[in-house]
Amino acid sequence: MNKILVLFSGGIDSTTALHWALSRGGSVEALTFDYGQRHRLEVRMARQICRRLGVPQHIIKIDLRQIGGSSLTDAKVPLPEFKNLGRLGDGPPATYVPFRNGIFLSLAAAWAEAHGGCEIVCGFNVVDSPNYPDTRRPFVRAMERAINQGTGAAWSGNFLRILAPFVNMRKSEIIKTGLRLAADYSYSISCYRGKEAPCGKCSACLLRKRAWKETGFRDHLATRLEKGGNR
Repeated sequence: MNKILVLFSGGIDSTTALHWALSRGGSVEALTFDYGQRHRLEVRMARQICRRLGVPQHIIKIDLRQIGGSSLTDAKVPLPEFKNLGRLGDGPPATYVPFRNGIFLSLAAAWAEAHGGCEIVCGFNVVDSPNYPDTRRPFVRAMERAINQGTGAAWSGNFLRILAPFVNMRKSEIIKTGLRLAADYSYSISCYRGKEAPCGKCSACLLRKRAWKETGFRDHLATRLEKGGNR
């Protein structure tokens, strides 16, 4: 049976990626990273999503705070706030965690080699996203080549594939894809401040708000928070 490992943070993109992987059949498992991020609530919420779907989840703990260089891992680096998306600017933002996705894919490849698995699915995208260099298709292809040269696949020929099906899609298109797959985004957390209720000022909140508006549907998270008396 085909074994699929999904990089799963619990955000919009990875939640869609998890449902996309499930729709393809095979044995699907989720890999979540607790890397010292300031918004560690996403780890707990990701666990809840996996339980609701009955998907086995593995949580790997690493401490990227030791590296620093990002407002997501270093409390001394201010978290950027914006009034609108037009002010996000060019180049990697302060929320970029140095080589984070490269680290994640390397650990996922090690997990797949040790426990079995021939596909790694990730929700990377570059259209409605901050300028992160490690979400682009050339990066994904380069990591796939490096992994298959630097693991047992180089001898066995059992090559591992990295799938990034949403890399050139708008976030609203990603949500629509998930909705067609019956995805529930009620427990999907995006806010970099680490609260369930969106701050409305970080880039993740602004991108999420615009994407849901473009879909014509109401954000499942907003509906859940309203019903629970939280805003």
